[in-house]
Formats: sequence, C-alpha cells, structure tokens
Amino acid sequence: MSDNIILEYISYIKTVRRYSARTVDIYRESLGMFADFISGCGTDDSHLTDSLSPSIIRSYEVHLLEDRGMVPRTVSLHLSVLSGFCGYLLKQGIISSNPAKLVKRPKTEKRLPEFYRRDSMEQYFRSTEQFASADMIYVSPDSKQTRWMYEKRLKRVIISTLYATGMRRAELIGLKTGDIDFRRRTAKILGKGDKMREIPIVTSLCDEISLYLQSVETMVGGDRSQSAPLFVTFSGRALYPGYVDKAIKSELGEIGSITGKKSPHVLRHTLATELLNEGTDLNSIKELLGHSSLAATQVYTHNSIGKLKKVYETAHPRASKNGGKNGD
Repeated sequence: MSDNIILEYISYIKTVRRYSARTVDIYRESLGMFADFISGCGTDDSHLTDSLSPSIIRSYEVHLLEDRGMVPRTVSLHLSVLSGFCGYLLKQGIISSNPAKLVKRPKTEKRLPEFYRRDSMEQYFRSTEQFASADMIYVSPDSKQTRWMYEKRLKRVIISTLYATGMRRAELIGLKTGDIDFRRRTAKILGKGDKMREIPIVTSLCDEISLYLQSVETMVGGDRSQSAPLFVTFSGRALYPGYVDKAIKSELGEIGSITGKKSPHVLRHTLATELLNEGTDLNSIKELLGHSSLAATQVYTHNSIGKLKKVYETAHPRASKNGGKNGD
C-alpha cells in the first residue's frame, strides 16, 4: 500500500476532521500494521484496488486474532480504522466501494461502564478537604513543601471538576480561566468536533476553583489572563494527559474501597450513573456530557437496573411474594 496515500489520510483526519493527537497516532499505527501485512502476503502494495478487498481484509482479521493474539474488541478497532480509510478512498474516487463494510466484525462481550461508589468518592473528598481550604493559601519557606501543597490542591480540584461535571480529560485540559463564570456558576467547554457547550457547575466546585486560582496567583504567578489555561502545573505549564492520569491514580489509589481502574473516564461514567439513578432524564445527561447522540448516553441505563428492580418490586401490584397486593 502506498505510504503517500496513508500520509494524506493521516493529514486529513488531523487537519480537516481534527481528531485528537492520540486518535491520529492510533490510526497511523493501525494502518501501518495493515500495510506490513499486505507486504508480507506478497501482494503488490502499490495498487489499492488489489490490496483492499473483502478476502484480504478477512485474512487480516484472522491474522490479528490468531497470529497477533488480539482480543475481538481490539480487532474491531483495527477494522474500524480500515473502514474509515476505505471511506476516504471512496470519496476520493480511488476505489468504488468500501470492502471493509463487507467483513463481519468478531463478536465482543458487551463491556459495562465502570463507576465508583458514592461512599468511596465521599471518603476521598473527606480525606482531602484540607487541600480545598482557604487556610492553604500561603507560600512556605520550604519550596518542596510549597510545591507539595500546590500539587495536592491541584490534584483535588482536577478530581472535583471531573466528578462534578463529567467532562472529558481533553476538555478539562482545554479549559481557560475565562471559561468559568463564577457569577452564573457555569462553565464553557470545547468538546469533540470543536463543539462548544455550556454546563452548570455546583457552588462547591465554584468555591474550590476560586480558591485554587488564588493558589496559582500566590504560588505560581505568571499570565492569568482570561485566555490562560485554567489548570496549570507548579511550573506554570498547561496540564497534559499524563499529568491528569497520574493525578487520579495517585489520589484515588489512597482510597481502599476503590480497587478498579482509576481514570478520568470512570469519573465521567460515575457522574452519568449517579444522575441517572437520581432520575435525571437521558436528554439532560446527553447535553451535560456532550454526547452527539442519545445512543451514546443509553449505555449507562444498565447500571441503574438494580434500582429499577427495587422500585418495580415495591410498586408493581403483582410483584409481591404472595403474588401481588391482591394475592393473585
């Protein structure tokens, strides 16, 4: 397969479709693997019409499953990347149809979204409440102590923001100082596809962000204009994905009842699940999370089945142990 056309496609998803850097890397690596497979099969990789056929793509699927030992979910991801690439070639008139759509994806087990229990999150916030206190805004003569205090406050406000708003990691990193309206208690978020949405934020989060910004001015300094990053490291740099991931792992790792995956996305799942359990309608959750379709939000409904069963068994006239309220 021509390296040039792959590079053109990577440039397209990066500059036109504006995929995230992580997604672009995944696409580049996946298409590179397919190109290597084609080359290893002895197929002339300079002719796309020869390389991209249902039979070859099926062989590639088997190769990933059996030779590379990939799980079905990962193989489906690779096939999705290939389908997107074929769709691009179709629009360019290079191929006449999308062969990847004719290849059946391997069956995958439905993975339920993980979430944290409310009591576990409450335990975290109780154990770290001193780092959201106004008493912490001072500069210690010991620079190491100052840095430790600042980073504890930063890590706490990162988790508070993700837990209270359900925003994505990239959205958190992209927040600017001017995106928070403390008077109206709202936040402007630039989401996927450069779509802007405005969401409400609770008073406690407004207060914590306000105290955090005082810490930034006192301990970090630097440009604090409306266009400056809202959250910055102790050196004054904007946050980056690795910093956010490590902050969540280290902070939640200290809570014994949280034993599963510790990530920004699980905090997002947690908010969605809690809102649903409290009776929030799906459309409102969809708008808050910035989902493009209601189908993406409906994945959380299964997490509320336990509560639904309890309500059903309590309220339904035929759900009692004796066959219903009337004993039927």
